[in-house]
Amino acid sequence: MRVLITGAAGFLGSHLCDRFLAEGHEVIGMDNLITGSPANIAHLIGNPAFSFVVHDVTNFVYVDGPLDGVLHFASPASPIDYLELPIQTLKVGSLGTHKTLGLARAKNARFLLASTSEVYGDPQVHPQPESYWGHVNPVGPRGVYDEAKRFAEAMTMAYHRFHDLDARIVRIFNTYGRRMRPNDGRVVSNFIVQALRNEPLTVYGDGSQTRSFCFVTDEVDGIYRLFNSDLTGPVNIGNPIELTVGQLARTVIELTGSSSTIEKLPLPEDDPKVRRPDISLARAELGWEPAVSLDEGLRETIPYFRKLVDERGSVSRTFAS
Repeated sequence: MRVLITGAAGFLGSHLCDRFLAEGHEVIGMDNLITGSPANIAHLIGNPAFSFVVHDVTNFVYVDGPLDGVLHFASPASPIDYLELPIQTLKVGSLGTHKTLGLARAKNARFLLASTSEVYGDPQVHPQPESYWGHVNPVGPRGVYDEAKRFAEAMTMAYHRFHDLDARIVRIFNTYGRRMRPNDGRVVSNFIVQALRNEPLTVYGDGSQTRSFCFVTDEVDGIYRLFNSDLTGPVNIGNPIELTVGQLARTVIELTGSSSTIEKLPLPEDDPKVRRPDISLARAELGWEPAVSLDEGLRETIPYFRKLVDERGSVSRTFAS
């Protein structure tokens, strides 16, 4: 296949490029580098099956030649990013989705939308099945990301129904691994960097809020299976093993051998109290479930951050998960 992956220089997008190339496909990566990094795809430069275009997908998207797939992963995806870039986040979820859907329709290509567990908001149903409509504050600070993705899902389904576009929607839950930015504000990267610097780990609230963490190779495997399936979705792809943020902090301190303590700060507005995917659909229809344990995934991830911290020194910006 020949596929376009937007957000290709981002954390998850770059790993997705790796997977498609490893499976023998041709990949066109596209990114405006607003939060992505050329370092994430540097190892792919020179691969004849990979090409990269710097472009903002909120503008008209043109790709020469045939395409078999369009995977739309472009978007700021961490709280610190979408709170600093609220308009860009809304635009890439709306205009960017519209432009990439239009390209997929013009090329008669399969379209896959990277949606998020954030469409469930601060959920009142737990765990969250795909049938749950969510509990989102549309005018709160997190609404710029939550509603951008909800709109993107609605537009994708409109193209699927009205234009008979072959579409897929994946709802991605907390994912971690190599190539996360050390200052991107996600809880795993925050904790690892703080622990490696022997600084207090900043836990927001009392630490009892829960998350479910999926290692990046598992996440990409689920996404790849969904793309190659006959299932439109949306489909939850995430780890159903739930733990508190406080538990995660203690685990990171142990695995890094850090002398860090835990510092508790006020919980940000609209921060979800619980988060755990119901992956019954992915298990039944895709034969997928995560295989990498949290300890194993963190042991794979910590050396990457240790190298960055040693090279770059202090990393100052932190925020809630």
